[in-house]
Amino acid sequence: MVLQDPWLFEGTILENLQFASPGVTPKQAIEAARISQADALIRTLPNSYEMKIESGASNLSAGEKQMLTIARAMAADPEMLILDEATSSVDSFTEYRIQQGMKALMKGRTSFVIAHRLSTIRDADLILYMENGNIEESGTHEQLMKTKGRYAALYESQFRNAEY
Repeated sequence: MVLQDPWLFEGTILENLQFASPGVTPKQAIEAARISQADALIRTLPNSYEMKIESGASNLSAGEKQMLTIARAMAADPEMLILDEATSSVDSFTEYRIQQGMKALMKGRTSFVIAHRLSTIRDADLILYMENGNIEESGTHEQLMKTKGRYAALYESQFRNAEY
Protein backbone atom coordinates (compact mmCIF):
# COMPACT_ATOMS: atom_id res chain seq x y z
CA MET A 1 0.00 0.00 0.00
CA VAL A 2 1.29 3.45 -0.93
CA LEU A 3 -0.52 6.25 0.88
CA GLN A 4 -0.78 10.00 0.39
CA ASP A 5 1.28 10.56 3.53
CA PRO A 6 4.18 8.11 3.31
CA TRP A 7 5.41 6.43 6.47
CA LEU A 8 9.11 5.81 7.04
CA PHE A 9 10.80 4.95 10.33
CA GLU A 10 14.08 6.09 11.84
CA GLY A 11 16.78 3.87 10.38
CA THR A 12 18.61 3.53 7.11
CA ILE A 13 16.98 3.69 3.72
CA LEU A 14 17.91 0.04 3.20
CA GLU A 15 16.26 -0.96 6.49
CA ASN A 16 13.11 0.89 5.44
CA LEU A 17 13.04 -0.96 2.12
CA GLN A 18 13.63 -4.32 3.79
CA PHE A 19 10.78 -3.63 6.22
CA ALA A 20 8.41 -4.41 3.34
CA SER A 21 8.37 -8.12 4.00
CA PRO A 22 10.22 -10.57 6.23
CA GLY A 23 13.19 -12.07 4.45
CA VAL A 24 13.78 -9.28 1.92
CA THR A 25 17.54 -9.30 1.32
CA PRO A 26 19.59 -6.17 0.65
CA LYS A 27 20.01 -7.32 -2.95
CA GLN A 28 16.22 -7.72 -3.37
CA ALA A 29 15.57 -4.31 -1.78
CA ILE A 30 18.06 -2.60 -4.09
CA GLU A 31 16.60 -4.37 -7.13
CA ALA A 32 13.11 -3.23 -6.07
CA ALA A 33 14.43 0.35 -5.84
CA ARG A 34 15.97 0.02 -9.31
CA ILE A 35 12.77 -1.30 -10.90
CA SER A 36 10.62 1.33 -9.21
CA GLN A 37 12.90 4.17 -10.38
CA ALA A 38 14.07 5.04 -6.83
CA ASP A 39 17.65 3.71 -7.11
CA ALA A 40 19.04 6.74 -8.97
CA LEU A 41 17.52 9.05 -6.39
CA ILE A 42 18.85 7.00 -3.47
CA ARG A 43 22.37 7.01 -4.91
CA THR A 44 22.37 10.84 -4.96
CA LEU A 45 21.64 11.01 -1.22
CA PRO A 46 24.42 11.20 1.38
CA ASN A 47 25.52 7.63 2.20
CA SER A 48 23.12 6.21 -0.39
CA TYR A 49 21.28 3.15 1.00
CA GLU A 50 22.97 3.63 4.40
CA MET A 51 21.60 7.16 4.84
CA LYS A 52 19.86 7.49 8.20
CA ILE A 53 16.29 8.68 8.02
CA GLU A 54 15.54 11.13 10.80
CA SER A 55 12.41 11.25 12.96
CA GLY A 56 9.41 11.92 10.74
CA ALA A 57 11.70 11.56 7.72
CA SER A 58 12.35 15.29 8.12
CA ASN A 59 15.58 15.01 6.11
CA LEU A 60 13.70 13.90 2.97
CA SER A 61 11.43 15.80 0.58
CA ALA A 62 7.83 14.72 -0.04
CA GLY A 63 8.84 13.25 -3.41
CA GLU A 64 11.78 11.34 -1.93
CA LYS A 65 9.51 9.86 0.73
CA GLN A 66 7.01 8.75 -1.92
CA MET A 67 9.72 7.19 -4.09
CA LEU A 68 11.02 5.21 -1.10
CA THR A 69 7.50 4.08 -0.19
CA ILE A 70 6.94 2.86 -3.76
CA ALA A 71 10.28 1.00 -3.69
CA ARG A 72 9.31 -0.59 -0.36
CA ALA A 73 5.99 -1.73 -1.84
CA MET A 74 7.90 -3.19 -4.80
CA ALA A 75 10.20 -5.08 -2.42
CA ALA A 76 7.12 -6.64 -0.76
CA ASP A 77 6.04 -7.98 -4.19
CA PRO A 78 2.29 -7.92 -3.37
CA GLU A 79 -0.34 -9.60 -5.53
CA MET A 80 -2.67 -6.65 -4.97
CA LEU A 81 -1.73 -3.01 -4.56
CA ILE A 82 -3.50 0.10 -3.28
CA LEU A 83 -2.13 3.51 -4.26
CA ASP A 84 -3.99 6.27 -2.41
CA GLU A 85 -3.20 9.76 -3.72
CA ALA A 86 0.45 8.77 -4.15
CA THR A 87 1.28 11.91 -6.15
CA SER A 88 -0.92 14.48 -4.41
CA SER A 89 1.74 16.46 -2.55
CA VAL A 90 4.51 16.76 -5.13
CA ASP A 91 5.43 18.99 -8.08
CA SER A 92 4.88 17.95 -11.71
CA PHE A 93 8.46 16.77 -12.29
CA THR A 94 8.44 14.61 -9.15
CA GLU A 95 4.95 13.38 -10.04
CA TYR A 96 6.30 12.12 -13.38
CA ARG A 97 9.14 10.24 -11.64
CA ILE A 98 6.72 8.74 -9.13
CA GLN A 99 4.38 7.70 -11.95
CA GLN A 100 7.23 5.83 -13.64
CA GLY A 101 7.82 3.95 -10.40
CA MET A 102 4.10 3.29 -10.02
CA LYS A 103 3.89 1.86 -13.54
CA ALA A 104 6.65 -0.61 -12.75
CA LEU A 105 5.03 -1.47 -9.44
CA MET A 106 1.57 -2.05 -10.93
CA LYS A 107 2.75 -4.24 -13.81
CA GLY A 108 1.19 -7.70 -13.51
CA ARG A 109 -0.76 -6.84 -10.34
CA THR A 110 -4.30 -5.96 -9.47
CA SER A 111 -4.02 -2.30 -8.53
CA PHE A 112 -6.48 0.18 -7.07
CA VAL A 113 -5.39 3.76 -7.69
CA ILE A 114 -7.21 6.56 -5.90
CA ALA A 115 -6.32 9.90 -7.49
CA HIS A 116 -7.44 13.43 -8.14
CA ARG A 117 -4.61 14.01 -10.62
CA LEU A 118 -5.92 12.23 -13.67
CA SER A 119 -2.48 11.81 -15.23
CA THR A 120 -1.95 9.15 -12.56
CA ILE A 121 -4.79 6.97 -13.86
CA ARG A 122 -4.78 7.70 -17.58
CA ASP A 123 -3.36 4.27 -18.52
CA ALA A 124 -5.67 2.26 -16.24
CA ASP A 125 -7.60 -0.70 -17.66
CA LEU A 126 -10.75 0.64 -15.98
CA ILE A 127 -11.43 4.08 -14.52
CA LEU A 128 -14.31 4.66 -12.14
CA TYR A 129 -15.33 8.32 -11.91
CA MET A 130 -17.07 8.91 -8.60
CA GLU A 131 -19.04 11.79 -7.14
CA ASN A 132 -20.54 11.81 -3.65
CA GLY A 133 -19.65 8.14 -3.17
CA ASN A 134 -21.43 7.00 -6.34
CA ILE A 135 -19.90 5.67 -9.55
CA GLU A 136 -21.05 8.13 -12.21
CA GLU A 137 -18.96 6.93 -15.18
CA SER A 138 -16.67 4.01 -15.97
CA GLY A 139 -14.43 2.95 -18.83
CA THR A 140 -10.95 3.45 -20.20
CA HIS A 141 -9.53 6.96 -20.55
CA GLU A 142 -10.27 6.90 -24.27
CA GLN A 143 -13.86 5.72 -23.75
CA LEU A 144 -14.54 8.32 -21.09
CA MET A 145 -13.08 11.11 -23.22
CA LYS A 146 -15.33 10.11 -26.15
CA THR A 147 -18.47 10.33 -23.99
CA LYS A 148 -17.60 13.95 -23.12
CA GLY A 149 -19.04 13.51 -19.62
CA ARG A 150 -17.83 14.62 -16.21
CA TYR A 151 -14.52 12.73 -16.41
CA ALA A 152 -13.71 14.36 -19.76
CA ALA A 153 -14.59 17.81 -18.40
CA LEU A 154 -12.36 17.29 -15.35
CA TYR A 155 -9.53 15.94 -17.50
CA GLU A 156 -9.78 18.90 -19.87
CA SER A 157 -9.75 21.35 -16.96
CA GLN A 158 -6.59 19.74 -15.53
CA PHE A 159 -4.70 19.53 -18.80
CA ARG A 160 -5.80 22.62 -20.69
CA ASN A 161 -2.68 24.02 -22.42
CA ALA A 162 -0.65 20.89 -21.61
CA GLU A 163 0.23 17.96 -23.85
CA TYR A 164 0.24 14.41 -22.47
